[in-house]
Amino acid sequence: MKRGTRPIRGGLLRRHHDFRLLWLGETAGKFGTSVTGVAMPLIAVSTLDAGTFEVGLLTAATWAPWLVIGLPVGVWVDRTRRRPIMLAAAAVSLALFAAVPLAAWAGLLSVGLLVGVALLTGTAAVFFQTAYTAYLPAILAPEDQPEGNAKLHGSASAAQIAGLGSGGLIAQLAGAVNGMFANAATFLVSLLCLSRIRHREPRLPRVPRRPGALAAEVGEGLRLVAGDPWLRTLTLFGAASNLALMGYQSILVVFLVRTVGLDPGPVGGLVAAAGTGGVAGAFLARRVAARVGTARATLLFELGLAVFALLIPLTVGGAGVLFYVAGGFFVAAGVVAGNVIKASFQQRYCPPELLGRLTASTAFLNYGTIPLGALLGGTLGTVLGIRTAMWITTAGVPLAALILLFSPIGRARDLPASPREPHRSPDGPHRAPAPADEPRTT
Repeated sequence: MKRGTRPIRGGLLRRHHDFRLLWLGETAGKFGTSVTGVAMPLIAVSTLDAGTFEVGLLTAATWAPWLVIGLPVGVWVDRTRRRPIMLAAAAVSLALFAAVPLAAWAGLLSVGLLVGVALLTGTAAVFFQTAYTAYLPAILAPEDQPEGNAKLHGSASAAQIAGLGSGGLIAQLAGAVNGMFANAATFLVSLLCLSRIRHREPRLPRVPRRPGALAAEVGEGLRLVAGDPWLRTLTLFGAASNLALMGYQSILVVFLVRTVGLDPGPVGGLVAAAGTGGVAGAFLARRVAARVGTARATLLFELGLAVFALLIPLTVGGAGVLFYVAGGFFVAAGVVAGNVIKASFQQRYCPPELLGRLTASTAFLNYGTIPLGALLGGTLGTVLGIRTAMWITTAGVPLAALILLFSPIGRARDLPASPREPHRSPDGPHRAPAPADEPRTT
């Protein structure tokens, strides 16, 4: 279906060939990445006897590229077609993940090598994620984008659940190192699916670039976020939330294995059980938003469910593992539901020619705090002990959501559809949002 045409009845997966392929490729990639999310720390802990700080450094290396190249990548994505970028990034990731077990067979595996692979695959992920977010509106009509985002986030959560559970099982049956082949294979699936998409983006005209044009366009994206109260609020919240989330997630495997005393297999199963909250969140996001409003639903998911993160540090052996499952379930539900609402809002709110820069600018701050959170978790775990570190970092999850409460989102029923659209306050009368410092059409 072309953009702007009347939607055909039936679900997107049944009626939209290109979206079905994009969905399948992204779901396969998320599955493989989740296997790696368990396998890489297990390789470091069980095979290389890495310490808590080294495991945190491994996670930090995965996300550090967002701080280094995230902003210019957004400009490059806006300057060219998005699908070739996604294909190249998937091919690089396929080769790098397959190289880990090959290095182990050659006797070359080390923590330094794992950090290098994490850094390079993280760089490929910056290109893929930025291009993917900007590419979706090109193949879906605006009225189909909320359903598309919900399906992509929901299937990604389901794939992550399956991948996390499989990661522990693969580690027990075939070894953590060989589990990396599963991720490599899923990027092959992504490559095949992306190559079969029929939609072809038009070639963008070559525009002469004056010296300093890259910096100017990067600045344009940053001003867009900084000058708009809605984008600024969501970005600041995302940065603070990811700092706390990654703070505890980076040491979660160490916490469950060394503090709680679980074997690698059950760790994957428990993380998968907690991750089912993401599927629930994707299912509920549009329905709750339609009933109570997108702004109120954002608060409900991001603040109301976040308080359950405080159950996680209570986890002990035996039946006490249910504290982790319950806390992780509600946190995952809130995060995924919030992401569905936010993605649909940004795709509707931002002009298409600026969407790559918006994605990169928000990701620079949102994802840029992830390596800092990973290092924070590893440092706190080393200095104060792992359980104390879990208490500190999980407390930051609901505290971060206070940014939303004391912002325009806390006073609105719905997120606006455009920068100039008035929104309805909880008490009824309409009022215009605070003006942005920069016009939206720059």
